Amino acid sequence: MTATLERPPAATAPLSREPFRWRGIAWTLPPLLLVLGFAVYPMARVLTESLDSETGSGLDNWSRVLGSELFRTALWRTVQIAALSTLGCVILGTFLALVLAFVPFTGSKVVGRLIDAVLSLPSFLITLAFTFLYGTAGAVNALIARITGDADGPLNFLGTPLGVIAAEVTFFTPFVVRPLLAAFTQIPREQLDVAASLGASPLRVLRTVVMPEAWPALLAGGSLVLLLTLNEFGIVLFTGAKDVVTLPVLIYTRGIVTFDLPGAAVIATVQVALSLTLYCTYRFVFATLTGGSRAAVDEKV
Repeated sequence: MTATLERPPAATAPLSREPFRWRGIAWTLPPLLLVLGFAVYPMARVLTESLDSETGSGLDNWSRVLGSELFRTALWRTVQIAALSTLGCVILGTFLALVLAFVPFTGSKVVGRLIDAVLSLPSFLITLAFTFLYGTAGAVNALIARITGDADGPLNFLGTPLGVIAAEVTFFTPFVVRPLLAAFTQIPREQLDVAASLGASPLRVLRTVVMPEAWPALLAGGSLVLLLTLNEFGIVLFTGAKDVVTLPVLIYTRGIVTFDLPGAAVIATVQVALSLTLYCTYRFVFATLTGGSRAAVDEKV
């Protein structure tokens, strides 16, 4: 008869609590404080200023400003200029990026460097250059007047919405060109050669091969331009367009000229809300497009 010894049950080790991750909090706290101090607090301060009223309720400021004809005109003018400027930047930027990427010519690198140099310039320099070129006493008007013999030149558009849009398109187009050039360099050359060898025309290659790969970059550049033109102040101010009143100009007028700080805070709050709405819309659309393209790739694989 053999006796078997049973192994005693293993003692379960006591559950040890994970140590509190102080290091993670220490690394997270400084950027969080910076965001709260430099972004959240100013926005909250503007919002509280818009509700400040010596007489009556703070909502009286909102009803007074939002109900004025000047605010509605400025809002419409801001959206109109931003949309048309973005459309112009997208069209011109796409054309320039296609030429620089797929049409070899002497001096293409120099042109690309000049486009990059525009990004480092302040916006008012472009407006100043426009004044010297296309102003009523500019070089183009002087040349036309000398040729035709008239006393004044025919160009007088800088003080109109068209002049503001032209200046913004000139300044913000590189923000569309750069992302598109980066996207075009990622397209394999063999893919274009195969499409061309199968008899596809250049327009069809552009529509079916090139642009589908560049849509995210085009969306990113166009959205950035839309946000920048929506908040642009220097170009509108330096063109001297007195009849072109946008929301940033109206904020400057209310806050600096007439010292209506609550009214300026109301308009600034609307401006911030409009910018955040556009940004969230861009993030949603971008995530939808990139997610859809990745799902299509996964199905093919």
